Amino acid sequence: MDWFSPEEWQAIQLSLSVALRSVLFGLPPAVLAAWLLARCRFPGNTLLDAFVHLPLVMPPVVVGWLLLVTFGIRGPVGAWLHDWFGIRLVFTTGGAALATAVMSFPLIVRAVRLSLDAVDPGLEEAARTLGAGPLDRFVTITLPLIAPGILSGAITAFAAGLGEFGAVITFASNIPGQTQTLPLAIYSATQTPGGEATAAKLAAVSFTMAIAGLLLAELVGRRMQVLLGRAPR
Repeated sequence: MDWFSPEEWQAIQLSLSVALRSVLFGLPPAVLAAWLLARCRFPGNTLLDAFVHLPLVMPPVVVGWLLLVTFGIRGPVGAWLHDWFGIRLVFTTGGAALATAVMSFPLIVRAVRLSLDAVDPGLEEAARTLGAGPLDRFVTITLPLIAPGILSGAITAFAAGLGEFGAVITFASNIPGQTQTLPLAIYSATQTPGGEATAAKLAAVSFTMAIAGLLLAELVGRRMQVLLGRAPR
């Protein structure tokens, strides 16, 4: 299409790819964290809860800087990944996905935890008395019941990932074709003389995708509640 230049299409496609990879990367640990916070009581539970939700209250640039210190070539984790496996995350598409995953992680945790809190403990207890083990109870009872929360959280995190800026530019930089996602492309356009039209066009795309993601999360959540026999509120 003539609506967007190849560079603009590249930024849009990269944003979709980074957001999707961030959800795939963050979903399993987010479900585990939500289950630990909702079902387990242990010393440090409150501290873990605060740590999980830190990206919601910390400046994204600080999150990006912490990732840079930790996963940079000379960081404790980054050096190990590079020396042993040849993996470099800083200034790469994978690094952009990691930064996005960290920022959207609490959104998934909160959605899954709310779903876990709504599950009737009596169902899990009944399964336990019938001989079902912890893993069996989770897979056959808990997981299907919290599926709406998982899907809604994943879609919301995907929509939020499309707009992540601070952590990505700090950790992965603004490299066209590699780490320049849609928000970074908008930022570059605003810094370019005569780039106002390009910025407005990309901002409209970003707004549309964000609205579509939020609406989809709501529709999926309601549909899953109907399939599970719950009347949506």
